[in-house]
Parts: sequence; structure tokens; C-alpha cells
Amino acid sequence: MATIKGFATLRRSCCAVKGQRNFSSVGFIGLGNMGNSMAKNIMKKGFKLNVFDINSSAVTNVVEAGATAASNVAEIAKNSEVVITMLPANDHVWNCYTGENGLLSAVKKDALFIDSSTIDPLVSQNISVETLKKGAKFLDGPVSGGVVGARDATLTFMVGGEKQQYERAKPLLEAMGARVVHCGDVGMGQVAKLCNNMLLAISMIGVSEAVNLADRLGLDPKVMTSIINTSTGRCWSSEIYPPVPGIIDSVPSSNDYKGGFTTSLITKDLGLAQAAATRSNAIIPLGSLAHQVYRSLMGQGFYDKDFSVIYEYLKGHK
Repeated sequence: MATIKGFATLRRSCCAVKGQRNFSSVGFIGLGNMGNSMAKNIMKKGFKLNVFDINSSAVTNVVEAGATAASNVAEIAKNSEVVITMLPANDHVWNCYTGENGLLSAVKKDALFIDSSTIDPLVSQNISVETLKKGAKFLDGPVSGGVVGARDATLTFMVGGEKQQYERAKPLLEAMGARVVHCGDVGMGQVAKLCNNMLLAISMIGVSEAVNLADRLGLDPKVMTSIINTSTGRCWSSEIYPPVPGIIDSVPSSNDYKGGFTTSLITKDLGLAQAAATRSNAIIPLGSLAHQVYRSLMGQGFYDKDFSVIYEYLKGHK
């Protein structure tokens, strides 16, 4: 991988695209719980969409909504003016861009790549270096809002990269989200996302602990949740994405904690935050503890359940 110093040099020498324009064709790679809805929302705004995922049934679902399937990621690069990637982890993203038949093996000059995965900021910066070498552009644009936000096109995009490229991408990102924020240079979107997800994990544990304690003391969990949501403990984890089943039908807790943002992914993000904190000598006692709690959930076999399953985990400890 290139060094961060090399990234800065290449970035300064890169010519920015002037003005804002629409894209005649868009590529989307990664059609999971969130990517599936994000891709469909792009098409609802009239964009022509090419898609790829290793899960053929996920591809079929989006193709039935009007997308065109590609046989590999290189084909996506050949046929798309802008490409969005939405993948699980560092290695998936790095290989998607730089591997054999990867995106950069068939990149168009001046193409724009937007990675909405949640990964280490250093990986985003190194991918940008490799992209600039090919005469193309790169933004990191991770999202917040979960599966509900992806479905309803209310996501928040945290974007790192050149301001001109941010403006170029903004109309497309607004097809999938309610808020698009420029955070600074490449990698700063990932910094914002990791810090936000660390706080999300802490708040989900906190809500679950409070409601479980109330339950043990004889107070109905639904009543306790309603109290929280009109009191000082109110937060996204209590109001929009409660861990208690039966409060909101559309969230994973009401569906046996299926779908949504898995325990394995929040554990991965907390590990990235821990690594970034170590590099920067930042003290994150609650973030570190949250990482250990979710690692415990992984060890208990909850890896594929939504991360709000922490509530059931706490309930199970008599």
C-alpha cells in the first residue's frame, strides 16, 4: 500500500473536476441489507444502474427492480461513470479495488469511486492513492441510519475527499440519503463514521442495561422505554431502534433480531475504532469496554444477529 505522505503528494498534483454534472451510468457493488435498498433508491431517481454482488439472489432482487447485472467488478468499472461500493471490511474493499479484475483494472479516466463501506481511514487513503494513479477520483462516504435509513432514503453520508468531487457526487448521494456532509480530506468520512458507531454501540448497551435493570425490578420494559424516550436518557437506540421486541414492528428486535446491523459488523467497527485510538493515543474507556462486550456476544454465537440483541444477552444472565 502507498504511504500517507504519498497520498498527500498525489492529491495535490491531481486536477479537480470543475463543476457538477449528472451521471449517465452508475455502478453499485455490495447488495447486502443496506446496499440492496440504497441501489433501489438510486434507480427511483432515474439513474441507470449496473450491479454486482457475490450473492446471486441479492443481484436478482435488484435486477428485477430495473438494474443490469455485471459478471464481475471490472465489468462494473468499464460500464459506469461513477461506482459505489458497500462492502463488509478492509480486505473486501481493498481487493475489490486493487485485486485481479478489480475496479482499478478497468477504470475509466475521470471516473469517480465512492466507498460507503465502514473501514480503516488508512485503507481509504491508500485506495485513493491507487485510484489517482489511474487518473480517476475517490471519495470515502460511509453512512449512518441503518437498514431503516437505507430503506427510507434518510441516511447520513459522511464524505471525505476533494470538495469538487463531493459536489459532483452530492446529487447521487442525495438519492439515498437525507443529509450529505463534507468532512474533509479522504479518510475523514471514515473517522466520523467510526466515532459515531462507537457511540452507537455504547448507547445500545446503555439502553439495554437500563431497561433490563428495570425489568428485573418489576417494571414493564415497554413502559421503561417510553419513560426513557420522554426523559434525559432518550437517544436513537431507545427511540428509533429499540432493543426491546414489540415496540416498533419494523426494527430487528421485533423480528427475532434478524437482518439489520449484525453483531459481527459492530464488533468489527469497534475494533477499527480501538486501533485508531491506539494510533492516535486517544483514551476511549467506554469504547474499549463496548468492544469487549460485543466480542463476548460473538463468542456466544450472536454474530449474525442484529447488534441490539445485547438486550437479550443481558436478559439471559440470571
